[in-house]
Amino acid sequence: MNDGTGNVVMTRWGLVPSWAKEVSIGGRMINARAETLLEKPAFKRLVTRQRCAILADGFYEWKTLTEIKAKQPMYITLRSGEVFGLAGLWDRWTGSFGVMITSVTIITTKPNDLMAGIHNRMPVILQPECVETWLSAGDETVESLVDCLTAYPSEEMQAVAVSTLVNNARIDSPECVVPIA
Repeated sequence: MNDGTGNVVMTRWGLVPSWAKEVSIGGRMINARAETLLEKPAFKRLVTRQRCAILADGFYEWKTLTEIKAKQPMYITLRSGEVFGLAGLWDRWTGSFGVMITSVTIITTKPNDLMAGIHNRMPVILQPECVETWLSAGDETVESLVDCLTAYPSEEMQAVAVSTLVNNARIDSPECVVPIA
């Protein structure tokens, strides 16, 4: 988080803006389109003040298999196997009993060549040269921040088909990322 601490913190996925009446709005705000960030009231104010990197070693997307009318889960990682940061925005919401929730949304963009064969969007994976800019607590220009919100090079990524076990949120097992033949 660009809050000046440099700390890694647990957050809730699904942005709950500080002005929201109910926490349930977060279920509709899991992703934010890079192309419209500066137009949406929930995101515009956060771009200049409340940015974060969501640490990941991979993410899932579902490829539509039209010939059999099914969706195949795909696990997408960097070829290097390194952990990466997904560009995000954060906010804090306080409920009626004083409970504070820090929540995030992942910023998405148009897909690179690899992802275009799987889905029409992809999360923004921060390029190494953009991490410092994105996480800066300083006065970065909106232009320099928006310049960070591009598709990661497809040649540095890989996608493998994985088991449909990943479709069940109760299953949190290494089997979810094992490639299938």
